[in-house]
Amino acid sequence: MENIRIQDLSGTKVSRRPLGALLRENLQNGFYEGRQMMAEKAGAPSSDAQRWLAIDWPEVEKHVYRLQVRIAKSIREQRWGRARALQHLLSRSFAAKVLAVKRVIFNKGSRTAGVDGVLWTSPGQYWRAAQKLRTAGYQAQPLRRIYIPKKNGKRRPLGIPTLHDRAMQALYALGLKPIAETTGDKHSYGFREKRSLHDACKQGFIVLAQRTAAQWVLEADIKACFDRISHEWLLTHIPLPKRVLRQWLKAGYMEKEARYETEDGTPQGGIISPILCNMALDGLEELVVPASRSRGRSKLHVIRYADDCAPRRRTGGFRSSVQPCCTRDEGGPLGAAVQA
Repeated sequence: MENIRIQDLSGTKVSRRPLGALLRENLQNGFYEGRQMMAEKAGAPSSDAQRWLAIDWPEVEKHVYRLQVRIAKSIREQRWGRARALQHLLSRSFAAKVLAVKRVIFNKGSRTAGVDGVLWTSPGQYWRAAQKLRTAGYQAQPLRRIYIPKKNGKRRPLGIPTLHDRAMQALYALGLKPIAETTGDKHSYGFREKRSLHDACKQGFIVLAQRTAAQWVLEADIKACFDRISHEWLLTHIPLPKRVLRQWLKAGYMEKEARYETEDGTPQGGIISPILCNMALDGLEELVVPASRSRGRSKLHVIRYADDCAPRRRTGGFRSSVQPCCTRDEGGPLGAAVQA
């Protein structure tokens, strides 16, 4: 997968930014938090629960969205240092922290505890959880391994992080999403903002409704994709603080009171895992389609929904074209193979 073009931002040095720009952003960020605190004083909320209930959510979402737009703009302009600086600013903002906690508590798995057995059940706990979202000294706990049944009778392993670890992932996902959305494959639809399975089906209809439509459709699944993504590749290419990302990847898991290490993969129960999976697979579409055209073959289209893809072409014999692109090459992200 060495040809997949994912920008490596992790080693990029952040250039010195004008003091006025940094001061202005810090003042804006501090102004919002100060305004929130002043609103609390005016309304006289005296408890953590009241502080949580007094949060102005439209203002919170607006603040986070503005920073996300600026991150996406910086990526489009290839200003990698500025993008990293804005990611850092977002991860430290009050608005992003409370929004991360809100995402965790409204997730359908919020009633499932991690290895620490902790659940958040009250507004006061939500407020205190947001205050504890700090990068300094952060140590991820092992995942709690559970199994869910699959349609074929087998069981799928899930790694359940603690609520605190889920909130930390949600916090950093806010800064990673704009990058993933800006650099993602055009016809990738799984776990994407404002995209769904219906959009993937629509694209399939558009491709198949043409007069020169494909006569063959291959439905493919990348075997154990989440479990086999290379940690080394993720740490090299994903634009997140390496220390934080390594905590999530190397946390290990607990099963029957025994701890096991994780050498590859990203847990399917993690909030940030779908984004990491998509970024690892981005470039597959560009790699497969031009390769087919360069050999003078008929047109081939790739529609991907997370680790499921449907390459479509007019004649058979395409397995040999697709499979090498999904196996582990030197420096590539996947140790996986296509299952037709």
